Amino acid sequence: MELLTRNSLIAIVGAGAVGGYYGARLAQAGHDVHFLLRSDYAAVAANGWVVQSCDGDFRLPPGATRVYDDPASMPPADLVIVTLKATANDRYAELIGPLLKPGTAILTLQNGLGNEERLAGLFGAGRVLGGLAFVCINRIGPGVVHHMDHGLIRLGEFGGGRSPRAESIAAALRGAKVRCEVLDSLLYGRWQKLVWNVPFNGLGAALDLTTDLLINNEAGTRLVTAIMREVIAAARAVGAALPDDLIQFNLDQTRTMDAYLTSMQIDRQAGREMEVEAILGAPVRAAEAAGVAVPNMRMVYELVAAVNLGKMNGG
Repeated sequence: MELLTRNSLIAIVGAGAVGGYYGARLAQAGHDVHFLLRSDYAAVAANGWVVQSCDGDFRLPPGATRVYDDPASMPPADLVIVTLKATANDRYAELIGPLLKPGTAILTLQNGLGNEERLAGLFGAGRVLGGLAFVCINRIGPGVVHHMDHGLIRLGEFGGGRSPRAESIAAALRGAKVRCEVLDSLLYGRWQKLVWNVPFNGLGAALDLTTDLLINNEAGTRLVTAIMREVIAAARAVGAALPDDLIQFNLDQTRTMDAYLTSMQIDRQAGREMEVEAILGAPVRAAEAAGVAVPNMRMVYELVAAVNLGKMNGG
């Protein structure tokens, strides 16, 4: 890919809360953004995007951005930003393939492990970057996004190291009022985010408790802390040397979120399939393959897998 510029065409694949918010910010800043939507297509085509944000509310009226419900109708992109639920990764080829041309870069902002590897296997490792979105955000209606707190993106090359194209993407996001940093190691960044995601998404989905309720008592804090320790041990075993003080940092940050529902908890309440394998299963398997015992992580994984199967079977 050439360096991302104001004239580059950006495609957002999977424009729910995360894709809708970051894509709308880029469009608000003047970038040529094209959204691939599913359930919200008719609403956004008719009414545009509405963003309620702690960093300033805004609206993109109909026609201010281009929206589609079929990737075959979209033009080839310079950058494809993937914000699909990881449960839809089996649709990568049909949703992303039509958007590619020589030099197109693919940035996945999805949760969990294994997304970059799957994209690289389909489209070539040289196209792929990964990113981590640290944001409290929910979709509260068709085409309506509520951004409550945070918003930082940390991104890096799948192949490792910093690059001019990663820096150019980060610069575009910063110009769109999104804090963005470039990672020296995407592996480190992925596991760093899992230190939060595994306990809070996992326990939120298993127990149907918001983040504040999970750590407003000693028992909950002990359990969250024990899971975080296991994630850090697993990360070190696979080459990501995370520091111990990341535990207290995550606890402190979570206490600023008030009663936050994680994405997996929202999916549970809505009866939707949850991102069990990407967020919980893949880290457990990576830890155990590296010889690290992670009994708390495995317990949460199996609990959520059981809840997920129950929901999918009509429970």
